[in-house]
Amino acid sequence: MASFIIEGGHALSGTITPQGAKNEALEVICATLLTSDAVRISNVPNILDVNNLIRLLKDIGVKVTANASGDYTFQADDLNLDYLDSLEFVKKCSALRGSVLMFGPLLGRFGKATVAKPGGDKIGRRRLDTHFLGFKKLGAKLEHSEDCSVFQIRAQHLKGTYMLLDEASVTGTANIIMAAVLAKGTTTIYNAACEPYIQQLCHLLNAMGANISGIGSNLITIVGVSQLHGAEHRVLPDMIEVGSFIGMAAMVGNGIRIKDVSLRNLGIIPDAFRRLGVKVKEEGDDLVIPHHSHYEVQSFIDGTIMTLADAPWPGLTPDLLSVLLVVATQARGSVLIHQKMFESRLFFVDKLIDMGAQIILCDPHRAVVIGQDHRIRLRAGRMTSPDIRAGIALLIAAMSANGTSRIDNIQQIDRGYENIDIRLNELGAHIERVDD
Repeated sequence: MASFIIEGGHALSGTITPQGAKNEALEVICATLLTSDAVRISNVPNILDVNNLIRLLKDIGVKVTANASGDYTFQADDLNLDYLDSLEFVKKCSALRGSVLMFGPLLGRFGKATVAKPGGDKIGRRRLDTHFLGFKKLGAKLEHSEDCSVFQIRAQHLKGTYMLLDEASVTGTANIIMAAVLAKGTTTIYNAACEPYIQQLCHLLNAMGANISGIGSNLITIVGVSQLHGAEHRVLPDMIEVGSFIGMAAMVGNGIRIKDVSLRNLGIIPDAFRRLGVKVKEEGDDLVIPHHSHYEVQSFIDGTIMTLADAPWPGLTPDLLSVLLVVATQARGSVLIHQKMFESRLFFVDKLIDMGAQIILCDPHRAVVIGQDHRIRLRAGRMTSPDIRAGIALLIAAMSANGTSRIDNIQQIDRGYENIDIRLNELGAHIERVDD
Protein backbone atom coordinates (compact mmCIF):
# COMPACT_ATOMS: atom_id res chain seq x y z
CA MET A 1 0.00 0.00 0.00
CA ALA A 2 1.43 3.37 -1.01
CA SER A 3 1.04 6.77 0.66
CA PHE A 4 1.73 10.40 -0.11
CA ILE A 5 3.85 12.57 2.18
CA ILE A 6 2.90 16.19 1.47
CA GLU A 7 4.79 19.22 2.70
CA GLY A 8 2.23 22.00 2.69
CA GLY A 9 2.60 25.68 1.99
CA HIS A 10 4.35 25.54 -1.39
CA ALA A 11 2.78 27.67 -4.12
CA LEU A 12 2.14 26.09 -7.51
CA SER A 13 2.83 27.90 -10.77
CA GLY A 14 3.24 27.04 -14.42
CA THR A 15 1.31 25.09 -17.03
CA ILE A 16 -0.40 21.72 -16.77
CA THR A 17 -2.30 19.69 -19.35
CA PRO A 18 -5.22 17.46 -18.31
CA GLN A 19 -5.17 13.75 -19.04
CA GLY A 20 -7.76 11.98 -21.16
CA ALA A 21 -11.18 11.58 -19.57
CA LYS A 22 -11.36 8.51 -17.36
CA ASN A 23 -15.10 7.94 -17.69
CA GLU A 24 -15.09 8.35 -21.46
CA ALA A 25 -12.11 6.04 -21.85
CA LEU A 26 -13.87 3.25 -19.94
CA GLU A 27 -16.92 3.55 -22.22
CA VAL A 28 -15.18 3.74 -25.60
CA ILE A 29 -12.74 0.95 -24.73
CA CYS A 30 -15.67 -1.35 -23.94
CA ALA A 31 -17.33 -0.28 -27.22
CA THR A 32 -14.48 -1.99 -29.09
CA LEU A 33 -16.11 -5.30 -28.12
CA LEU A 34 -18.91 -4.56 -30.61
CA THR A 35 -16.82 -5.34 -33.71
CA SER A 36 -14.22 -7.83 -34.88
CA ASP A 37 -12.39 -5.00 -36.67
CA ALA A 38 -9.57 -2.94 -35.17
CA VAL A 39 -10.52 0.24 -33.28
CA ARG A 40 -7.83 2.78 -32.44
CA ILE A 41 -8.26 5.07 -29.42
CA SER A 42 -5.86 7.86 -28.45
CA ASN A 43 -5.43 10.13 -25.42
CA VAL A 44 -6.16 7.18 -23.13
CA PRO A 45 -5.17 8.06 -19.53
CA ASN A 46 -2.54 5.92 -17.83
CA ILE A 47 -4.54 5.29 -14.64
CA LEU A 48 -5.41 2.19 -12.62
CA ASP A 49 -9.08 1.91 -13.56
CA VAL A 50 -8.35 2.13 -17.29
CA ASN A 51 -5.30 -0.14 -17.14
CA ASN A 52 -7.24 -2.76 -15.18
CA LEU A 53 -10.04 -2.67 -17.76
CA ILE A 54 -7.53 -3.12 -20.59
CA ARG A 55 -6.04 -6.12 -18.77
CA LEU A 56 -9.55 -7.53 -18.33
CA LEU A 57 -10.22 -7.24 -22.06
CA LYS A 58 -6.91 -8.99 -22.79
CA ASP A 59 -8.02 -11.81 -20.48
CA ILE A 60 -11.09 -12.50 -22.62
CA GLY A 61 -9.05 -12.47 -25.81
CA VAL A 62 -9.05 -8.88 -27.06
CA LYS A 63 -5.86 -8.09 -28.95
CA VAL A 64 -4.41 -4.83 -27.57
CA THR A 65 -1.58 -3.01 -29.33
CA ALA A 66 0.13 -0.04 -27.69
CA ASN A 67 0.99 2.28 -30.60
CA ALA A 68 2.40 5.06 -28.40
CA SER A 69 1.81 6.52 -24.95
CA GLY A 70 -1.97 6.68 -24.46
CA ASP A 71 -2.61 5.34 -27.98
CA TYR A 72 -4.03 1.81 -28.33
CA THR A 73 -5.56 -0.40 -30.99
CA PHE A 74 -8.17 -2.94 -29.82
CA GLN A 75 -9.38 -5.91 -31.86
CA ALA A 76 -12.03 -8.26 -30.46
CA ASP A 77 -12.01 -10.88 -33.22
CA ASP A 78 -11.32 -14.01 -31.18
CA LEU A 79 -12.88 -13.81 -27.71
CA ASN A 80 -12.91 -16.55 -25.08
CA LEU A 81 -16.47 -16.11 -23.84
CA ASP A 82 -16.15 -19.13 -21.54
CA TYR A 83 -13.72 -17.10 -19.43
CA LEU A 84 -16.65 -14.87 -18.41
CA ASP A 85 -17.98 -17.74 -16.28
CA SER A 86 -14.71 -18.30 -14.43
CA LEU A 87 -14.12 -17.42 -10.78
CA GLU A 88 -10.98 -15.53 -11.79
CA PHE A 89 -13.04 -13.20 -13.99
CA VAL A 90 -15.63 -12.72 -11.23
CA LYS A 91 -12.90 -11.73 -8.78
CA LYS A 92 -11.36 -9.20 -11.16
CA CYS A 93 -14.72 -7.61 -11.94
CA SER A 94 -15.51 -7.22 -8.26
CA ALA A 95 -12.61 -4.77 -7.95
CA LEU A 96 -13.40 -2.70 -11.04
CA ARG A 97 -16.59 -0.73 -11.52
CA GLY A 98 -15.71 -0.10 -15.16
CA SER A 99 -16.41 -3.78 -15.84
CA VAL A 100 -20.13 -2.96 -15.76
CA LEU A 101 -19.68 -1.31 -19.19
CA MET A 102 -18.94 -4.71 -20.73
CA PHE A 103 -22.60 -5.78 -20.21
CA GLY A 104 -24.06 -3.87 -23.15
CA PRO A 105 -21.54 -4.64 -25.91
CA LEU A 106 -21.31 -8.35 -25.01
CA LEU A 107 -25.10 -8.65 -24.95
CA GLY A 108 -25.50 -6.67 -28.18
CA ARG A 109 -22.94 -8.63 -30.16
CA PHE A 110 -23.10 -12.13 -28.67
CA GLY A 111 -26.55 -12.25 -27.09
CA LYS A 112 -25.16 -13.07 -23.67
CA ALA A 113 -23.07 -11.62 -20.89
CA THR A 114 -21.97 -13.01 -17.55
CA VAL A 115 -20.53 -10.23 -15.47
CA ALA A 116 -19.79 -9.99 -11.76
CA LYS A 117 -21.23 -7.30 -9.55
CA PRO A 118 -18.67 -4.52 -10.05
CA GLY A 119 -16.58 -2.79 -7.43
CA GLY A 120 -15.23 0.77 -7.33
CA ASP A 121 -15.58 3.66 -4.92
CA LYS A 122 -17.22 3.06 -1.55
CA ILE A 123 -19.42 6.13 -1.76
CA GLY A 124 -22.82 4.61 -1.16
CA ARG A 125 -25.17 2.28 -3.00
CA ARG A 126 -24.77 2.42 -6.77
CA ARG A 127 -27.59 0.34 -8.15
CA LEU A 128 -27.60 -1.32 -11.55
CA ASP A 129 -31.38 -1.41 -12.01
CA THR A 130 -31.34 1.13 -14.86
CA HIS A 131 -28.98 -1.08 -16.86
CA PHE A 132 -31.02 -4.22 -16.32
CA LEU A 133 -34.41 -2.61 -16.92
CA GLY A 134 -33.10 -1.27 -20.21
CA PHE A 135 -31.80 -4.68 -21.25
CA LYS A 136 -35.17 -6.27 -20.37
CA LYS A 137 -36.93 -3.67 -22.51
CA LEU A 138 -34.72 -4.79 -25.39
CA GLY A 139 -35.81 -8.40 -24.82
CA ALA A 140 -33.08 -9.82 -22.61
CA LYS A 141 -33.64 -12.14 -19.66
CA LEU A 142 -31.67 -11.75 -16.44
CA GLU A 143 -30.67 -14.21 -13.75
CA HIS A 144 -28.77 -13.39 -10.56
CA SER A 145 -26.60 -15.95 -8.79
CA GLU A 146 -26.55 -14.97 -5.11
CA ASP A 147 -23.62 -17.28 -4.34
CA CYS A 148 -21.04 -15.32 -6.30
CA SER A 149 -22.85 -12.07 -7.12
CA VAL A 150 -22.90 -12.92 -10.84
CA PHE A 151 -25.46 -11.52 -13.28
CA GLN A 152 -26.30 -13.65 -16.32
CA ILE A 153 -27.98 -11.83 -19.20
CA ARG A 154 -29.28 -13.70 -22.23
CA ALA A 155 -31.15 -12.76 -25.41
CA GLN A 156 -31.56 -14.64 -28.70
CA HIS A 157 -32.48 -11.43 -30.51
CA LEU A 158 -32.55 -7.90 -29.10
CA LYS A 159 -35.40 -5.81 -30.46
CA GLY A 160 -35.59 -2.04 -30.58
CA THR A 161 -38.21 -0.37 -28.41
CA TYR A 162 -39.14 2.84 -26.61
CA MET A 163 -37.96 3.22 -23.02
CA LEU A 164 -38.13 5.91 -20.37
CA LEU A 165 -35.20 5.53 -17.98
CA ASP A 166 -35.98 5.77 -14.27
CA GLU A 167 -32.83 7.88 -13.83
CA ALA A 168 -30.39 9.58 -16.18
CA SER A 169 -27.63 7.11 -15.37
CA VAL A 170 -24.43 7.72 -17.34
CA THR A 171 -23.20 4.13 -17.32
CA GLY A 172 -26.77 2.85 -17.70
CA THR A 173 -27.32 5.00 -20.79
CA ALA A 174 -23.95 3.95 -22.23
CA ASN A 175 -24.69 0.27 -21.69
CA ILE A 176 -28.16 0.44 -23.24
CA ILE A 177 -26.85 2.36 -26.27
CA MET A 178 -24.12 -0.22 -26.84
CA ALA A 179 -26.63 -3.06 -26.60
CA ALA A 180 -29.12 -1.34 -28.91
CA VAL A 181 -26.83 -0.44 -31.82
CA LEU A 182 -26.98 -4.04 -33.09
CA ALA A 183 -30.62 -4.69 -32.13
CA LYS A 184 -33.32 -5.15 -34.75
CA GLY A 185 -35.46 -2.08 -35.26
CA THR A 186 -35.41 1.35 -33.62
CA THR A 187 -34.68 2.07 -29.96
CA THR A 188 -35.68 5.37 -28.39
CA ILE A 189 -34.19 6.26 -25.00
CA TYR A 190 -35.87 9.09 -23.11
CA ASN A 191 -34.32 10.62 -19.97
CA ALA A 192 -30.96 9.50 -21.33
CA ALA A 193 -27.79 10.89 -19.79
CA CYS A 194 -26.24 13.43 -22.14
CA GLU A 195 -22.80 14.05 -20.60
CA PRO A 196 -19.90 14.64 -23.01
CA TYR A 197 -18.81 11.05 -22.25
CA ILE A 198 -22.07 9.76 -23.75
CA GLN A 199 -21.79 12.13 -26.70
CA GLN A 200 -18.28 10.91 -27.41
CA LEU A 201 -19.38 7.28 -27.19
CA CYS A 202 -22.16 7.97 -29.71
CA HIS A 203 -19.75 9.72 -32.06
CA LEU A 204 -17.40 6.73 -31.94
CA LEU A 205 -20.26 4.26 -32.54
CA ASN A 206 -21.49 6.30 -35.51
CA ALA A 207 -17.95 6.29 -36.90
CA MET A 208 -18.09 2.48 -36.54
CA GLY A 209 -21.29 2.36 -38.60
CA ALA A 210 -24.04 2.80 -36.01
CA ASN A 211 -27.08 5.03 -36.64
CA ILE A 212 -27.56 7.21 -33.56
CA SER A 213 -29.33 10.58 -33.51
CA GLY A 214 -30.27 13.03 -30.77
CA ILE A 215 -26.66 13.13 -29.54
CA GLY A 216 -26.27 15.70 -26.77
CA SER A 217 -29.95 15.59 -25.80
CA ASN A 218 -31.86 13.41 -23.35
CA LEU A 219 -33.81 11.78 -26.20
CA ILE A 220 -31.60 9.40 -28.16
CA THR A 221 -32.77 7.38 -31.16
CA ILE A 222 -30.86 4.32 -32.35
CA VAL A 223 -31.66 2.52 -35.58
CA GLY A 224 -30.13 -0.93 -35.31
CA VAL A 225 -27.56 -2.09 -37.87
CA SER A 226 -26.34 -5.60 -38.69
CA GLN A 227 -22.69 -5.02 -37.85
CA LEU A 228 -20.08 -2.41 -36.95
CA HIS A 229 -16.60 -1.84 -38.34
CA GLY A 230 -13.32 -0.29 -37.23
CA ALA A 231 -12.75 3.41 -36.53
CA GLU A 232 -10.42 5.87 -34.81
CA HIS A 233 -11.30 8.03 -31.82
CA ARG A 234 -9.63 10.57 -29.51
CA VAL A 235 -10.70 10.84 -25.87
CA LEU A 236 -11.60 14.31 -24.55
CA PRO A 237 -9.62 16.02 -21.75
CA ASP A 238 -10.87 14.95 -18.32
CA MET A 239 -13.28 17.61 -17.07
CA ILE A 240 -12.93 16.35 -13.49
CA GLU A 241 -9.17 16.76 -13.60
CA VAL A 242 -9.62 20.25 -15.08
CA GLY A 243 -11.91 21.14 -12.16
CA SER A 244 -9.43 19.65 -9.70
CA PHE A 245 -6.67 21.84 -11.12
CA ILE A 246 -8.90 24.93 -10.85
CA GLY A 247 -9.39 24.10 -7.17
CA MET A 248 -5.66 23.62 -6.59
CA ALA A 249 -4.88 26.88 -8.36
CA ALA A 250 -7.35 28.77 -6.18
CA MET A 251 -6.05 27.26 -2.93
CA VAL A 252 -2.28 27.10 -3.50
CA GLY A 253 -1.65 28.59 -6.91
CA ASN A 254 0.60 31.46 -7.89
CA GLY A 255 -0.70 31.60 -11.45
CA ILE A 256 -1.56 28.37 -13.30
CA ARG A 257 -2.48 27.77 -16.92
CA ILE A 258 -4.53 24.66 -17.69
CA LYS A 259 -3.91 23.77 -21.34
CA ASP A 260 -6.31 22.40 -23.94
CA VAL A 261 -9.32 21.86 -21.68
CA SER A 262 -12.02 21.59 -24.40
CA LEU A 263 -13.98 24.54 -23.02
CA ARG A 264 -17.22 23.71 -24.79
CA ASN A 265 -17.35 20.38 -22.97
CA LEU A 266 -16.81 21.78 -19.44
CA GLY A 267 -20.41 22.90 -18.99
CA ILE A 268 -20.92 24.98 -15.84
CA ILE A 269 -17.77 23.74 -14.10
CA PRO A 270 -15.88 27.07 -14.46
CA ASP A 271 -18.97 28.99 -13.27
CA ALA A 272 -19.25 26.78 -10.17
CA PHE A 273 -15.79 27.94 -9.08
CA ARG A 274 -16.64 31.52 -10.00
CA ARG A 275 -19.55 31.30 -7.55
CA LEU A 276 -16.94 30.74 -4.85
CA GLY A 277 -15.17 33.89 -6.01
CA VAL A 278 -12.42 32.13 -7.97
CA LYS A 279 -11.23 34.04 -11.04
CA VAL A 280 -11.24 31.73 -14.06
CA LYS A 281 -10.00 33.33 -17.27
CA GLU A 282 -10.54 31.79 -20.69
CA GLU A 283 -7.78 32.18 -23.27
CA GLY A 284 -8.47 30.20 -26.43
CA ASP A 285 -8.98 26.63 -25.24
CA ASP A 286 -6.94 27.24 -22.07
CA LEU A 287 -7.98 28.30 -18.58
CA VAL A 288 -5.79 30.68 -16.59
CA ILE A 289 -6.21 30.88 -12.82
CA PRO A 290 -4.32 33.82 -11.28
CA HIS A 291 -3.00 34.00 -7.73
CA HIS A 292 -5.77 34.55 -5.17
CA SER A 293 -5.06 36.39 -1.93
CA HIS A 294 -8.81 36.23 -1.26
CA TYR A 295 -11.89 34.91 -3.00
CA GLU A 296 -15.42 35.69 -1.84
CA VAL A 297 -18.43 33.42 -2.11
CA GLN A 298 -21.28 34.94 -4.08
CA SER A 299 -24.82 34.96 -2.75
CA PHE A 300 -28.04 34.48 -4.62
CA ILE A 301 -29.88 37.56 -5.90
CA ASP A 302 -32.16 37.57 -2.85
CA GLY A 303 -29.15 37.48 -0.52
CA THR A 304 -29.58 33.88 0.62
CA ILE A 305 -26.60 31.57 1.20
CA MET A 306 -24.96 30.11 -1.88
CA THR A 307 -25.80 26.45 -2.53
CA LEU A 308 -23.77 24.19 -4.80
CA ALA A 309 -25.59 20.97 -5.68
CA ASP A 310 -24.98 18.20 -8.17
CA ALA A 311 -27.41 17.49 -10.99
CA PRO A 312 -27.55 15.46 -14.22
CA TRP A 313 -25.71 17.06 -17.13
CA PRO A 314 -25.67 19.89 -18.02
CA GLY A 315 -25.91 20.43 -14.26
CA LEU A 316 -22.90 20.26 -11.96
CA THR A 317 -21.14 16.91 -11.92
CA PRO A 318 -21.11 15.24 -8.46
CA ASP A 319 -17.45 14.29 -8.96
CA LEU A 320 -16.33 17.87 -8.28
CA LEU A 321 -18.30 18.64 -5.12
CA SER A 322 -15.48 17.31 -2.93
CA VAL A 323 -13.01 19.72 -4.56
CA LEU A 324 -15.44 22.66 -4.37
CA LEU A 325 -15.98 21.91 -0.68
CA VAL A 326 -12.25 22.09 0.06
CA VAL A 327 -11.87 25.32 -1.90
CA ALA A 328 -14.75 26.81 0.12
CA THR A 329 -12.88 26.23 3.41
CA GLN A 330 -10.59 29.18 2.63
CA ALA A 331 -13.14 31.42 0.91
CA ARG A 332 -14.67 34.56 2.38
CA GLY A 333 -18.24 33.60 3.19
CA SER A 334 -20.29 30.43 3.62
CA VAL A 335 -21.73 27.89 1.22
CA LEU A 336 -24.03 24.87 1.42
CA ILE A 337 -22.75 21.80 -0.43
CA HIS A 338 -25.60 19.45 -1.35
CA GLN A 339 -24.45 16.05 -2.62
CA LYS A 340 -27.69 14.44 -3.78
CA MET A 341 -26.50 11.31 -5.50
CA PHE A 342 -24.29 9.39 -3.05
CA GLU A 343 -25.00 9.09 0.64
CA SER A 344 -21.39 8.53 1.79
CA ARG A 345 -19.40 10.95 -0.32
CA LEU A 346 -19.32 13.77 2.25
CA PHE A 347 -18.05 11.68 5.14
CA PHE A 348 -14.46 12.65 4.35
CA VAL A 349 -15.19 16.12 5.80
CA ASP A 350 -14.37 14.69 9.24
CA LYS A 351 -10.72 14.75 8.13
CA LEU A 352 -11.03 18.38 7.05
CA ILE A 353 -12.58 19.27 10.40
CA ASP A 354 -9.60 17.61 12.09
CA MET A 355 -7.38 19.87 9.96
CA GLY A 356 -9.17 22.94 11.31
CA ALA A 357 -11.86 23.51 8.67
CA GLN A 358 -15.17 24.90 9.90
CA ILE A 359 -17.74 22.56 8.42
CA ILE A 360 -21.12 21.46 9.71
CA LEU A 361 -22.12 18.05 8.35
CA CYS A 362 -25.90 18.38 8.42
CA ASP A 363 -26.64 14.86 7.17
CA PRO A 364 -25.08 12.36 4.73
CA HIS A 365 -25.95 14.63 1.81
CA ARG A 366 -25.41 18.21 3.02
CA ALA A 367 -22.57 20.18 4.56
CA VAL A 368 -22.28 23.88 5.41
CA VAL A 369 -18.78 25.28 4.94
CA ILE A 370 -17.84 28.44 6.80
CA GLY A 371 -14.90 29.92 4.94
CA GLN A 372 -11.81 31.06 6.85
CA ASP A 373 -10.62 33.62 4.25
CA HIS A 374 -7.03 32.44 4.90
CA ARG A 375 -7.16 33.81 8.47
CA ILE A 376 -6.71 30.30 9.81
CA ARG A 377 -4.79 27.88 7.59
CA LEU A 378 -5.54 24.20 7.66
CA ARG A 379 -3.12 22.17 9.75
CA ALA A 380 -1.36 19.03 8.59
CA GLY A 381 -2.60 15.59 9.53
CA ARG A 382 -2.71 11.92 8.64
CA MET A 383 -5.66 10.71 6.62
CA THR A 384 -6.87 7.93 4.33
CA SER A 385 -8.34 8.39 0.87
CA PRO A 386 -11.80 6.76 0.83
CA ASP A 387 -12.47 7.30 -2.88
CA ILE A 388 -10.98 9.00 -5.94
CA ARG A 389 -12.60 12.42 -5.55
CA ALA A 390 -12.26 12.69 -1.78
CA GLY A 391 -8.64 11.64 -2.23
CA ILE A 392 -7.82 14.53 -4.56
CA ALA A 393 -9.72 16.92 -2.27
CA LEU A 394 -7.63 15.79 0.70
CA LEU A 395 -4.48 16.20 -1.40
CA ILE A 396 -5.45 19.82 -2.15
CA ALA A 397 -6.12 20.40 1.56
CA ALA A 398 -2.73 18.92 2.48
CA MET A 399 -0.89 21.10 -0.05
CA SER A 400 -2.46 24.20 1.51
CA ALA A 401 -1.92 23.13 5.13
CA ASN A 402 0.73 24.12 7.65
CA GLY A 403 3.18 21.26 8.16
CA THR A 404 3.57 17.80 6.65
CA SER A 405 0.59 15.53 5.98
CA ARG A 406 0.29 11.89 5.06
CA ILE A 407 -2.43 10.38 2.88
CA ASP A 408 -2.76 6.59 2.89
CA ASN A 409 -4.61 4.36 0.43
CA ILE A 410 -3.52 6.55 -2.48
CA GLN A 411 -4.30 3.80 -4.98
CA GLN A 412 -7.76 5.35 -4.84
CA ILE A 413 -6.27 8.58 -6.22
CA ASP A 414 -4.19 6.64 -8.77
CA ARG A 415 -7.41 5.09 -10.08
CA GLY A 416 -8.40 8.44 -11.55
CA TYR A 417 -5.33 10.72 -11.75
CA GLU A 418 -2.31 9.95 -13.88
CA ASN A 419 1.08 10.42 -12.14
CA ILE A 420 -0.50 13.20 -10.08
CA ASP A 421 2.46 13.53 -7.70
CA ILE A 422 5.00 13.90 -10.52
CA ARG A 423 2.89 16.41 -12.43
CA LEU A 424 2.15 18.57 -9.37
CA ASN A 425 5.78 18.48 -8.23
CA GLU A 426 6.70 19.98 -11.61
CA LEU A 427 4.49 22.94 -10.64
CA GLY A 428 6.21 23.36 -7.26
CA ALA A 429 4.41 20.95 -4.95
CA HIS A 430 6.35 18.83 -2.44
CA ILE A 431 4.75 15.38 -2.65
CA GLU A 432 6.64 12.17 -1.95
CA ARG A 433 5.28 8.73 -2.76
CA VAL A 434 6.25 6.07 -0.22
CA ASP A 435 5.50 2.36 0.03
CA ASP A 436 4.53 0.88 3.37
